[in-house]
Amino acid sequence: MKSQDELGVPVPANKPLVVRTIKKVTKEQREYVLEKTEYNMFSFPADLTFVDFLSDSGSGTMTDYQWAALFHGDESYARNKGYYVLLEAVRDTFERGDNPKRSIDLILSGETNVKKLIDELYITSYEGGFVNGGIHQLTRPNAFIVPQGRCAEHLLFSTIAPLLKENKNITYYIPNNGHFDTTEANIVANGIKAINLFSANLMEDFPYDEMDKRNPFKGNMDLEGLEDLIQDKSVESIPLIYVTITNNTAAGQPVSMKNIKSVHKIAKKYNLPFFFDACRFSENANFIKEFEEGYKNRSIQSIVQEMFSYVDGFTISFKKDGLANMGGGLFFRDKGLFHKKFSINGDIGIRLKERQILTFGNDSYGGMSGRDIMALAAGLYEVIKQPYLNERKNQVREFARKLAKNGIPVILPAGGHAVYLNMDKFFEGTDMKIEDFGGVGFTIELLKHFGIRAVELGPFAFEWDKKTPEQRKGILNLVRFAMPRNVYSASHIDYAVAAITELYHNKEKIPKVRISRGAELRLRHFQTGLQPIYKS
Repeated sequence: MKSQDELGVPVPANKPLVVRTIKKVTKEQREYVLEKTEYNMFSFPADLTFVDFLSDSGSGTMTDYQWAALFHGDESYARNKGYYVLLEAVRDTFERGDNPKRSIDLILSGETNVKKLIDELYITSYEGGFVNGGIHQLTRPNAFIVPQGRCAEHLLFSTIAPLLKENKNITYYIPNNGHFDTTEANIVANGIKAINLFSANLMEDFPYDEMDKRNPFKGNMDLEGLEDLIQDKSVESIPLIYVTITNNTAAGQPVSMKNIKSVHKIAKKYNLPFFFDACRFSENANFIKEFEEGYKNRSIQSIVQEMFSYVDGFTISFKKDGLANMGGGLFFRDKGLFHKKFSINGDIGIRLKERQILTFGNDSYGGMSGRDIMALAAGLYEVIKQPYLNERKNQVREFARKLAKNGIPVILPAGGHAVYLNMDKFFEGTDMKIEDFGGVGFTIELLKHFGIRAVELGPFAFEWDKKTPEQRKGILNLVRFAMPRNVYSASHIDYAVAAITELYHNKEKIPKVRISRGAELRLRHFQTGLQPIYKS
């Protein structure tokens, strides 16, 4: 008899114990609401959708462990107990590998030994890593809690931009394997140019039946392009190098440890700070474990530890990776290259903390509730569990596999958190041009006819019409179906596959779209008005 691991299907990883009934909304009702909300995906009421793939950001299901931690939330204005627990959880996750301290257990177990709490949690002196402790977090702060990832990006770039502008004769560039929308917007808003250096193999075909066997790590940074950019623009014009793990803009593809090491080597060669956009770090580590030589027998914790040993700092949305419903952070290595480079006229950590307090609130809550902080700290321990990671990875692969079997042009192999359609190939044989925003038209029709919400991440979202031919090279033409963790079942996926296939077979009926209001706005896909243009 076969064992449980030999059956050819994954072992169940969870038991959903809460059910939310979906409302019976008609096509006519959705069409009416779409018109009244200017056909903008972000303005449509979520309660009127059947399946919502708009984003996995904070929309996943928390575990029982996180819900238990939430009840320990401390809403004190200054130095709530969750603040200390979260700092320790960050140290455990990104620095300690297989040797975590798990100080969160002191709180969850109801520890009453005050001396133990003081010595092991509240007054601990750390320095040299991503999270200073005790007096060092006051004199050299390097850990900043904020509500979500874009807040961390804003905090970082709005603080370093004035320092860079002291040299008015330089145009600054930040290279990335794929800037996501908010990252690019925060960089550009501060007068810096964002450069995407996608892996050359990103859009190459890949057989869907090979997804469980190998992975080409299409999320990698173009190393040759990075070297060329530094040589062409000068070292002085590059404030830092950024790598997004996994690469959300590039179809959620993972980045290999080999590529991370190579970027680190280039950064070290030119004395440039190296940062992660670390939103899906655990999923990226899981891809490395599954597919990269030498890591199969390593724990996720130790792989994460190695990944982060190569960087000077990172921004992160803790809402991704299924961590929590709210949270973000900015962290940099104590006395590292970033700290040295930007502390010429005063400690950069002090500057960042001042802006954090001015913008988001006192440093120990950073715009978050104490309940959110405790749920987040617990989530950092949940998200590195192998069954937890494999569940969504397998679900996303099955979604992509079923689409591919139906002939739908999906980016393969599937990434860790979402399925992406290649809209250039989707509209082959029609008169749809890239400037017609066909991906937006597709999302409108999908929501109108079938109650499924997705998001265009292509020429509309990344402002094709406002960019130069050179800048347009960094824009892909994709529609994303993000998978909230532990929310949907096989029936939701099968319904989505059937709906997408039906639209593909009727693609000539999908309307072109024009921007009716707000074309000039930053992050316009969140707030503009749109108008589909149907053929008569």
